[in-house]
Amino acid sequence: MDDRSRILANFLGDDGLHTIPARRAKRLVVLDHLAQCFEPGRTYSEAEVSDALQRFHPDYAALRRYLVDEQFLAREGNVYWRSGGTVEV
Repeated sequence: MDDRSRILANFLGDDGLHTIPARRAKRLVVLDHLAQCFEPGRTYSEAEVSDALQRFHPDYAALRRYLVDEQFLAREGNVYWRSGGTVEV
């Protein structure tokens, strides 16, 4: 099992994200995983982003803020779009 898989296994379960990682390196792995919920090239309303993140953790506002701060999502007004993260091929 590689580092990424191990980190995701430690923080994610069938019921979502157990806790938001405090260490930035681990948080970036989790945020990259969450960014996969958003399709590149598509815009999302704040409500759509919140709904998607709420499935993972009750503090969806913190996740949304982390995704923007770490440049996985970009925001202008209440419109969001994916601006980073790995892309599955």
